[in-house]
This record gives sequence, structure tokens and C-alpha cells, in this order.
Amino acid sequence: MQIRKHVLRFSITYLILIVCLFTFLIKLIFIQVFNSSHLTGLAEKQQKHLVEIEAVRGSIFDRNMRPLAFNVAVHSLFVNPKAMTKENKLRVEQELSALLNVEPSYISDRLSKNKYFVWLKRKMPAEMVEKVKALKIKGLNFRKESKRYYPNGRLGAHIIGFAGVDNEGLEGLELYYNKELKGKPGEVRILRDAKQRELMIESSFVPPLDGFNLVLTIDETIQYISEKALESMFLKYKARSGSVIVMDIRTGEILALANLPTYDLGKVADSSSESRTNRAISYLYEPGSVFKIVTAAAALEEEKYDEKNVIFCENGKYRVSRNILTDHTPHGKLTFSEVFEVSSNIGVVKIAQKLGAATIYKYANKFRFGKMTGINLKGEVGGWLKKPSIWSKTSIGAIPIGYEVTVTPLQLICALSSIANDGVYMKPFVVKYIKDNQDQVIQSFSPQVVDRIISIDTARRIKKILVQVVEKGTAKKAKIKGMEVAGKTGTARKVIDGRYAQGKYYATFMGFAPADEPRIAAIAVIDEPHQSYFGGTVAAPVVKEILENSLKYLASSE
Repeated sequence: MQIRKHVLRFSITYLILIVCLFTFLIKLIFIQVFNSSHLTGLAEKQQKHLVEIEAVRGSIFDRNMRPLAFNVAVHSLFVNPKAMTKENKLRVEQELSALLNVEPSYISDRLSKNKYFVWLKRKMPAEMVEKVKALKIKGLNFRKESKRYYPNGRLGAHIIGFAGVDNEGLEGLELYYNKELKGKPGEVRILRDAKQRELMIESSFVPPLDGFNLVLTIDETIQYISEKALESMFLKYKARSGSVIVMDIRTGEILALANLPTYDLGKVADSSSESRTNRAISYLYEPGSVFKIVTAAAALEEEKYDEKNVIFCENGKYRVSRNILTDHTPHGKLTFSEVFEVSSNIGVVKIAQKLGAATIYKYANKFRFGKMTGINLKGEVGGWLKKPSIWSKTSIGAIPIGYEVTVTPLQLICALSSIANDGVYMKPFVVKYIKDNQDQVIQSFSPQVVDRIISIDTARRIKKILVQVVEKGTAKKAKIKGMEVAGKTGTARKVIDGRYAQGKYYATFMGFAPADEPRIAAIAVIDEPHQSYFGGTVAAPVVKEILENSLKYLASSE
């Protein structure tokens, strides 16, 4: 009887062992056959840590290889929440929030993540890095990254633009050429032990491809000259905003471009969207009398007038349909040249009436108003140029003198430059080369002729008229001693909420020098200047200062 009990117990125990063994065998087969890839992946994820190696973003230089934007080495702070004790996490929350200038809740949220790697603070100042290291909190680590640095602060802000914390371009050339600048990141897999400590043993390595460098058409010195001239007039007349552009009339290269208000590229977080807007290419306005160069070109090119033809300017008042057109100063008889020298609205409209709407539109279109110039910057707009089929009875008294048409400062300077360039319209551009770190040219941008707008003879005749605008007409404040300057003024009423606002104007002057052998052209547009608002008073001195100082600088550097 006793022997039977032992045999039964033994049999039951043996059976249990057999069942357990069979269960373990089935489980092992399931793990090895059906679940092996998943578990292998988990093991590799725990043992091998993929580290992305940041590519160095390309630098941006002016035309003389002076740096405008480049990357500097910095440290970024990260944490491994899975490897931290509750005590360390609590200490991080208490001691790090004030040091990093973030809310404790932000730190708490980051530490609560079930991850091996979580960023706490990207691209920190050196002094902050040292303070964090001094805390000696286990679980905090640093990784080397690079940060965009702009050595000149505000200089050229609307051209250069800026990159974000991940070195992605967000504005200006940083955005337009982001693909070329940012390069391609590499990666390395590093082995870790069971406690997730890096063993610094590489299992694989793909090197990063650094970004290319941009060499601009911009000249840092001319950019500085332009910004200073604009700022001085901006403050003097308490203006709302302003823009300036300087262009090489022979090539289409933009030598300087600036707007106010502006912003510091190193303190983008403190800027407003208004201050970051590139008004020179993206703000439209009715230009006023600077647009009269279209009527002058059309009249001479079509051989309907010559410089000595006399136009009666109605002593200051002239009816066009239901509107009464006036001149700032009443005039009687003026020659064709004098009409533009003194900027007679009535004289220009009478010339336009003889030419007809189709001809005025034809030449405005040839000068590429209503079209984008194609400059390699983000945000350009094309403006508005009405076709003759939708002109009203009063349009012939408005469009030839710069109303019922919208333009950008860039369009205006390109149109003027085509006159200075003997009638040839050049495409504007701001990048000369794209180069690699071995100084090999990846892509170059050459001057590009868009079209011949008017004949050489017509262009040179208009130049002479524009010289008289400065010598004897509305732009005397643009005179440069010992040098002839050619240019045109404009004073236009400002539209707000669909109506012309009382006492609000745009003051514009655009000019080029030397007039006999033109080299550079410049434009200044001042929005809502106070006390005085005439283009010849407010904007002409800005262009005069830019042209005079820029030409002296160019002569000294040759």
C-alpha cells in the first residue's frame, strides 16, 4: 500500500515535470520561431544607440568673402529618464528650471517620458553649460551641436534671413537656399551596456555631408552705408517704414537691400512679423510720379514727341472726365523735357492722352510692371497693372502719373536701371556662387538679360531729362558735387481701407550715377514721413548719400 502511494506521487510529479517541460518547449519554439525578430529588435534597440551626426550648415559670405552667417559649436542638454532615480528627477526639477529659465512643469513633463533620450535645452550659452555641469546631477548629459551665428546683428537681415534651432532656414536666403545650405546628416551606432551606458564602441558609421556656402552679390560696406542713410532719414521724419535698394545697373546684382523697421538676426524671438517683412519686394504701393518714366519712354520711343515740343499745362487745373487734375505748382507752357523736370501731372497726362491707353500699357508691361522680377528671394509679389480693356474714363489721368497701379521698390529700381543700362533690362539677383568647403564652385549665377525695353537712343535721351530733374527740377537735394546724378521723384497719397488717407504719403526717389557712365542705381521709399512728405525732400537725400559714399568706396577699393 505504501509503495503504491509513492509510485502515484512519483507519477504525478513526473507528469507535472513533463507538462512544464513541454510548455517551456512550446514557449521557446514560439519565441525562437515566431517572435525572434521582434525580440532581436528590442535587444538591439537597448544595446545599440543610433546617434545622428549633425551636418555643418554652410556659411553665407558677402561678395568680398566677408562672413555674414556661419555656425559655431555649442552644447545641448539631454536626459535619460529611464536611467534616473526619483531623487535625481526631483533635484532636476528643483534646481534646473530657474537655471534654464523654464517652468518646473516643463521639466517634469520631459522627465516623465518613457524614453532613453529627451532634450531639455538646445544650443545653450557656454556660461549656462558650466552652471549645469557644476550641479553634477546623474542622468544629465550634453551633446555637441552647432548654432547659427550672425556676426553683424541687424545688417542685411531681410536678405540673409535666419535658421531655427534645428538649423532649418526660416526666412530670406536661409530659407530660399535651405536645401543647399543644410547638408545631409550622418549617423553612428554606439553600443550600450545593460545600464544604458555608452561604451563608445561604434558598430556602424555614416559621415555627414556638410552644407554648401553662399557667396552673395551684396557688399557689406554698401549695405552698411545704405542702412545708415535710411535710418537717419527714418528717424528725422518719424516715418512708419522705409526701404532702400542699391543695384549694379550693368549686371542686375543687388549690392544692398534694407528695410525699416528691422530686427536682430541673433534675437529673432524678440522680433515681430512686421519687422521681419521684406518690404522692398513684398509690399505694394501706388508709386506716384516716379512712374512717369514709362510715359516719357513711350513718347520718345514711339516718336510722338521730342524734347522741345511744347505742352500747355492749363495753369494748374485740368479736367479728365469727372476728375479735376492739379499740379503742385501751376504751370503754363512747358517743353516736353520741362514737364518731367518739374513733374507736371497735367503735362504728363496730356502726353499720355495723345499716346493712348494701349501704348501706355504696352510700355508699362515692357518695363515689367505687374510681373515679378524673379529675384532669388522668397516673398516677392508682382503688383497690379490694369489692361486697357478695364480702364475707366479717369484711368488715363491716373495710371501715367503712378496711380491705379501698384508696384514694389524692386520693380522700380529694375525699371530705372534698364534706362541707365541703355534700355536693357537685367534680371536682379543676390547670389553669385554656391561653393563647397574646398572653395570649388558648385553653381554660379551670371548676369541675365531679360529684354531690350527701349532703344539706346531713347534711353540716353531720357537720361538727359532725368539729369535735369536733379539739376533744375524736383530732386535738387540729390545733387553730388563734381558728378552728374540722374533720377526721378515721386510723392503719392497713401490708400488706407480703400480710400486715400488725409495727410499720409509715400515719398520716393530713385536715381543713378555717374549719369554719363552709369554704374549703380538706388531707390529710397519712405512710408508716412511727417512734417515734410515730398520725395525730393525726404527720399532724395537718402539716395544722394548712398550713391556718393558707395561710389567713393568702390573707387577706393579698385
